[in-house]
Amino acid sequence: MRKWNHRAWVRGHAQDYILSYFSMLTTRRKDHHAQTIHRITERAAYYYHARPHPSEIAAADAELKRGIDEDWKTSVQRYPEVLEYYYGLVDLNLPGDDEPGVRDPPLSALGGVAVGRERERKVRLREPSDIEERRRRRRSRERVITAPPPPSLGRDSRGRPGSLYAPPMGGFGYVMPGFIGREI
Repeated sequence: MRKWNHRAWVRGHAQDYILSYFSMLTTRRKDHHAQTIHRITERAAYYYHARPHPSEIAAADAELKRGIDEDWKTSVQRYPEVLEYYYGLVDLNLPGDDEPGVRDPPLSALGGVAVGRERERKVRLREPSDIEERRRRRRSRERVITAPPPPSLGRDSRGRPGSLYAPPMGGFGYVMPGFIGREI
């Protein structure tokens, strides 16, 4: 069975459409350019009995190049719209949950058929039993880490409440640096 890549399919079709759209626009543009060159040539032959001036031909060619650039820009700007259209065409049908391929996939990790091997044994996936559920709950309770209780507030030497970590301060413990050793 071939793996289907819907993104590559959508991108491929969208790019093909954009290129064919661009080709259609440039074909119209080139036909119009050929008519313009024919008209310039006939007018020069009728009025001047000569070939057209090279500047007229160059101007028509420059107009063709600008037009082709516009056509490309127009085509590329339609790309998101075209992608959306082709993504809208993709229809993905999923099998039901009760189908054998879903319930018992042929994967070697789950006891299915491995490449080049016969089926050895079938592994059944089951719902957790009551015993397993109790074990799981007990383990989750054991894993809960409790934080240590906050330190109790101690009392300093004078009986006032204070922090256990801060040294007791007596009176005016802080003195501004400029006032050390000065008398007031």
